[in-house]
Amino acid sequence: MIPVAKPQIDEAEIQAVTEVLRSGMIAQGQRVADFEAAFAEYTGTEHAIAVNSGTAALHAALLAHGIGKGDEVITSSFSFIATANSILYTGARPVFSDIEHETYNLDPDQIAEKITGKTKAIMPVHLYGHPADMKAIREIAEDHKLTLIEDACQAHGAKYNGKKVGSFGTGAFSFYPTKNMTTSEGGIITTNNAEVAEKARMIRAHGSSQRYLHEMLGFNLRMTDICAAIGLVQLGKLDDYTAKRQYNAKRLTEGLQDIEGISCPTIKEGCEHVFHQYTICSSERDKLAEYLNQNGVGTGIHYPITIHRQPLYQELGYTDTLSESEKASREVLSLPVHPQLTESEIDTIIDNIRQWSEDK
Repeated sequence: MIPVAKPQIDEAEIQAVTEVLRSGMIAQGQRVADFEAAFAEYTGTEHAIAVNSGTAALHAALLAHGIGKGDEVITSSFSFIATANSILYTGARPVFSDIEHETYNLDPDQIAEKITGKTKAIMPVHLYGHPADMKAIREIAEDHKLTLIEDACQAHGAKYNGKKVGSFGTGAFSFYPTKNMTTSEGGIITTNNAEVAEKARMIRAHGSSQRYLHEMLGFNLRMTDICAAIGLVQLGKLDDYTAKRQYNAKRLTEGLQDIEGISCPTIKEGCEHVFHQYTICSSERDKLAEYLNQNGVGTGIHYPITIHRQPLYQELGYTDTLSESEKASREVLSLPVHPQLTESEIDTIIDNIRQWSEDK
C-alpha cells in the first residue's frame, strides 16, 4: 500500500533526541528557545512561541488577542474541527463563511456579510498548504478593525506574493507527525506584536511570566526540549521536503489533468502551494477511493463532514447553508504527495486513476 502520508524521521532526529535525553534537561529549555528563534526567522516574524499542539497554538493566539465570551470569529467550516473548537474554548462563537471553489479557502467576497457588532477576528485557513487570499482578507480586517489570526497548521513555508504565511497577522502552525514538518506533536504561534507574544508565553505557562507568580489564567501548553530538538532538525529539511512535494504534485497534475471528471489542485497567481495535501475533486469520489484502496493506493478525505454539520455544532444550533463547503466535503480526495514517494509510486497512482476512469 502506498501510504497517503508518511512522517520522515532518520538518524539526525534520533541523535538530536538522544542528546536532549542525555543532557538531563528535557522540559522547556534551550532547545525550545533555539527552535522558536529559528522558526521566527524562517517565517519572517519577530516572535515565535512554541506550544504542545497546533490546537494549543490557535487557542493561545486567540486568548492572547483578548478573544472571549460574547465575541465572534469568522472562519471556515471546511477545515479540521480544531479550527472552530479553538474559538469555542475561549467562550467566543465561530461564525462560518463559505469557501472559494478553486482553493477551498475562505472566499473574501462572502466575509463582509458575516461581520456584526460582535465580530472581533477573522481566522482564514491556509488549507492543504495553499495560502488564503491575504490581501483581500487583511483589507477587510483592517477596514473593520478586526484581529487577523492565520490558521497555518497545514502551510509551513507557503507564500503569498513572496511573503510567508503566518506573518500577515498572528499565525498558528501544527507539527503533528503527518504535517510537512514535525516535532512528533507540537505547535507554534508567530507574531510581530510583542504584547501578544508575551501574553501567549504566559498563557502557555499557567499565566506566569516568572516562576510562581501567576498574573492571569493560563494553561500548561509548553513544548518539550525533546520535541524542539526534532523540530530544529526538521526545519532544516523543510525547504527540501517542500520542493519534493511540489515536484510530486506537478507530476500528478501532468498525469491526471486531462481525465474527464477529475479536477486537479489550482494554484492562484502569486501563491506558493506547499502541498500538505494533494487533493483532487470528483463527483464519484467514494467509488474512486474504494478502487484506489483496493489497488494499493492510500487516500484520505479532508474533510468528509463540514464543521457546522458535525453533531457538536448541530447541538449548538448551527443551521448554515454553505454550498461550496458542503460540495467539497462530498467530492474531495487526497492522494499521496509526501516526499518519500518514488517515481514508480507516482506512476502507479496515475495509472490506477486512468484505469478507473476508462473502466467506469
